[in-house]
Amino acid sequence: MAGNPERRAALVDAGVEVLAREGARGLTFRAVDAAAGVPVGTASNYFTGRDDLLRQIDARVHVRLAPDPAVVAELMTRPRDRSLVTAFMHDLTRRATRDRTGYLALLELRLEATRRPELRASYTRSVRADLEEGIRFHRTAGLPGGDETVTVLYLAMLGLLLEHLTLPEALDGVLPGVGVPEGLVERIVATVLPQV
Repeated sequence: MAGNPERRAALVDAGVEVLAREGARGLTFRAVDAAAGVPVGTASNYFTGRDDLLRQIDARVHVRLAPDPAVVAELMTRPRDRSLVTAFMHDLTRRATRDRTGYLALLELRLEATRRPELRASYTRSVRADLEEGIRFHRTAGLPGGDETVTVLYLAMLGLLLEHLTLPEALDGVLPGVGVPEGLVERIVATVLPQV
């Protein structure tokens, strides 16, 4: 396998773009080469196969969508109450919206994992690790609510982001006077954490 880390990163990012735009069936080495603007055959020198590329896309998208440590540090200066949890959910929504392509690639990975057992095991581990990290962070930060709160927020936000990034019109006006996605984030947190 070729060893240029910058080129490998560019190919993985190109793979993210192809996966989000074309779906898993369109994710070919040739399509990745074209998206990266490199000669045909380049991607095949960097990845052992399609599963290798998919695993590296999974890892890369998690990095792209990860919270900014400076944002987390600023948020952690606030009181540990429901408004802080809401601020974290707004940050999550902004990150997913800003890197819509990355989030759509994650959704495509979920679908592909239903068809490929070897990817399913790997992807399940990465998603579970993210959820467990969210639970650990919530506990360590002293945020209100417990593990159940984090799990329910995770599920609710997953649904909100799925609709917002794929079929945003489906949410328009569903709750009169509630903005999408900001107002829905507020409602989700208030419902899951009703205490002040």
